[in-house]
Amino acid sequence: MPGPMNRPMGRGPHGPAGGGPAEKPQDFGKTMGKLIHYCRKYIPVIIIALILGAAGTIFQIIGPDKLKDMTNEITKGLPAVVHGKPVAGSIDFAAVGRIGWLLVALYVGYAVLSYLQSWLMANVTQRTAQQLRESISVKINKLPLSYFDKVSYGDVLSRITNDVDAIGQTLGQSLGSLITSVTLFVGALAMMFWNNWIMALCAIGSSLLGLVLMGAIMAVSQRYFVRQQAALGDVNGHVEEMYAGHLIVKAYNGEADSIRRFERYNADLYDSGWKSQFLSGLMMPLMQFVGNFGYVVVCVVGAALAMDGQIEFGVIVAFMMYIRLFTQPLAQFAQAFQNLQRCAAASERVFGFLEEPEMADESDKPALLGMGRAGGTGAPVRGDVEFSHVRFEYEPGKPIINDFSANVSAGQKVAIVGPTGAGKTTMVNLLMRFYEIASGRITIDGVDTKSVPRWNVHDQFSMVLQDTWVFRGTVRENIAYAKPGVTDAQIVAACRAVGLDHYIQSLPDGYDTVLDENTSLSAGQKQLLTIARAMVQDAPILILDEATSSVDTRTEELIQKAMDALTVGRTSFVIAHRLSTIRDADMILVMNHGDVIERGTHDELLAAGGFYADLYNSQFTLVG
Repeated sequence: MPGPMNRPMGRGPHGPAGGGPAEKPQDFGKTMGKLIHYCRKYIPVIIIALILGAAGTIFQIIGPDKLKDMTNEITKGLPAVVHGKPVAGSIDFAAVGRIGWLLVALYVGYAVLSYLQSWLMANVTQRTAQQLRESISVKINKLPLSYFDKVSYGDVLSRITNDVDAIGQTLGQSLGSLITSVTLFVGALAMMFWNNWIMALCAIGSSLLGLVLMGAIMAVSQRYFVRQQAALGDVNGHVEEMYAGHLIVKAYNGEADSIRRFERYNADLYDSGWKSQFLSGLMMPLMQFVGNFGYVVVCVVGAALAMDGQIEFGVIVAFMMYIRLFTQPLAQFAQAFQNLQRCAAASERVFGFLEEPEMADESDKPALLGMGRAGGTGAPVRGDVEFSHVRFEYEPGKPIINDFSANVSAGQKVAIVGPTGAGKTTMVNLLMRFYEIASGRITIDGVDTKSVPRWNVHDQFSMVLQDTWVFRGTVRENIAYAKPGVTDAQIVAACRAVGLDHYIQSLPDGYDTVLDENTSLSAGQKQLLTIARAMVQDAPILILDEATSSVDTRTEELIQKAMDALTVGRTSFVIAHRLSTIRDADMILVMNHGDVIERGTHDELLAAGGFYADLYNSQFTLVG
């Protein structure tokens, strides 16, 4: 039962998959350090995987050099023209065969080592993602409810799904790709210089030309990607807004204006979209151009050197492969760094969540409330509740509850009324220790709720809220939620008591019917189901928070009868705006601005002619 939340509607930063500007972390080094520390038990496996990847890349680099040797062996045996007459040499097929089998071994070794690296990194990254989700799940249960007052549920879900997935997907790819790219780049460069420094310099020069062109295109495309993300946000936001308010748009004839705005946003998205996609699409043709240009340079320079007798023909063949291996990592560098930045940005959000202040550990506190209910060690709870000079503030220096005191005897029905923002729901949140009070004390049967674990306090309550909660599962599972040892007879009895049994029996599988999008329940039926759930819980204290505010009058009567049956023998706290529903309460607490300004029975408060009487009479004046 969360407290007040005033959150602006927002749109997430997530755009389309593919090449856009990566979200940048605020502190890349610090965040990656946290991620490495979190993965510390996998570091030996990661190192082994990276070594395997580097070794496989070395095998790939050695391949062209051996291909050079094979070419030279074949060249030696080709016919030569001596004094105008062809003289046939003899090809050493044994030497060619040895080199060929060595090449096969090198490329098979490269494939096997690359596979092992990918398998190890995939396991490590998915294990890390699994542990992060588990850590977030544990963290959620340790966070105070006040955290969710300032952070939207959607943001928390985004960290569990989008951010953890981003870490799992990009970490393994970027680390492995970065190591193999560096090895490939340095190895290809070294082998080119080892074979011939003149051709190596020519190959580097041709590649630099391509890099300059790529840098210029990326700088321009980056701007359009940023515009595309903003335009996509405008389109999505407008469509979501118009869809949610479709009836209002129709009622006020706002279709034309809505279409004009959509067309403007759509035109912006088209303009930035095609430019960014066109420019990013130039990367691959440009890389191919750089490679082909390098082949031409190598062939021309190599032919000149070969004719001059400075190199053998096999060197040209090797260089044509090395220039491809040399240019290939250049694009991989950019992609790997972008992935690492995306991984760091996601990690920053996840670790920021995991480092949020937690509720105090209460594992050492005795469970003094109740006996036999989820481990309680005290006497059975009667339901006497006392508020003694309770003071509470959501923000320091801004008290919501100033000085609240009240005594409630076991079995009494207490109604809490007042205008919106008076502090009614806050009082119930404090009673259940969803929030910690600033001063004063709240006791149940004389036991201070702060002296026992929170779960021991929660175990003494059943709740029926304004917002019903039905999860995907059978009717039986929904009613017996989190209550071990519930019998079918108890479930059926609870449903009969609230008048829901007949409807459940009409469902295809009765109490075993799965409640999902194919099995629709009305708002009233959902509310009756939650009342049956509260009956099955059989807790000594009951909280009813605006339980009839969202249903029609006829359904309200059914729910009211069910709630009357539920309150028998229990201490009940009822929050209600419809004052006609709480006329039979043993005590009514009237709250305003965080203080109890009146208390008494319905008749006593009407006779007093104060704030409650004004509220009650105004409701019936409006109805009349």
